[in-house]
Amino acid sequence: MATQKLRNFVVVAEELNFSRAAARLFVTQQALSKQLRDLEDAVGVRLLDRTTRSMALTPAGGAFLDSVRESLAALDAGVAAARNASQGVSGTLRLGFLMGGALELTTPILAEFAARHPDIALELRETAFDDPSAGLADGSSDVAIVRLPLAVPDLDSLPLFVEPLVVALPPHHRLAARTSLTAEDVIDEPLAIGRTTDAVWRGYWTLNDQRGGRPPKAVRETTSHTEEMQMVAAGLACTITIAGAQRHTPLAGVRYVPLTGVPGSTVAVAWKHGHRTPAVTRFVAAAQQVRDREPAIVAAIERPPSAS
Repeated sequence: MATQKLRNFVVVAEELNFSRAAARLFVTQQALSKQLRDLEDAVGVRLLDRTTRSMALTPAGGAFLDSVRESLAALDAGVAAARNASQGVSGTLRLGFLMGGALELTTPILAEFAARHPDIALELRETAFDDPSAGLADGSSDVAIVRLPLAVPDLDSLPLFVEPLVVALPPHHRLAARTSLTAEDVIDEPLAIGRTTDAVWRGYWTLNDQRGGRPPKAVRETTSHTEEMQMVAAGLACTITIAGAQRHTPLAGVRYVPLTGVPGSTVAVAWKHGHRTPAVTRFVAAAQQVRDREPAIVAAIERPPSAS
């Protein structure tokens, strides 16, 4: 029983008029009438009562119509699923991210991807400071939202925004009353830094490029941003962090002072070179679409009010 004959039967049943049905299907009335007779012969029952003036579904035709619609819907869904699978747009996509992800862009990016690709299950994996690559280094993530720079080789990325840095200080620190700070002001301070073997990432957050070769005087290693901020609040160290920390992880008593003269933190969607699967490509496209569609959100992240 050809599926096209079934689809044509549905149109005839909807129109209950051969002339209108033939016009919708771009076939002649004679061809459509013959297809209907062939279908009735195959099913073995009369599906439509028709006269020169009217047409109506028989009880058998009504029951058959319901089944045909369900069958065609299931068939169409199967075809779509097969095509998606062949193009790598079904299954699971593993997304890694550090705490905060892409900040205020995170939710719209995830929502956009889910709306575009409901057949791809998005598996979220948050990593601590010990893996700033968010799973790209060991292959546990297919794509990740990261903060550059990283020491991971062969990394491709799509930048989303560049966020300014601040210095988080204990409330009674000698620099806490300043309205801004430079790298020279803080390079000799005890610094809290994530415990990781990624020397490039670690060097950025300890201001290596601004030290002129001088090593940090004192470094206190942490495993998470929360631990880092508690260390600052306790007066054990200060830390270089992002301006968004004041919005997303406020802590009573911690003073945030803008850090000037240092390149901001680039947040990007990243993946390993040669591993851009169709699913990864679709996630990158969704992220780019949201980034370009939401300039106000990007601007608020890149140019936040002065820290306090």
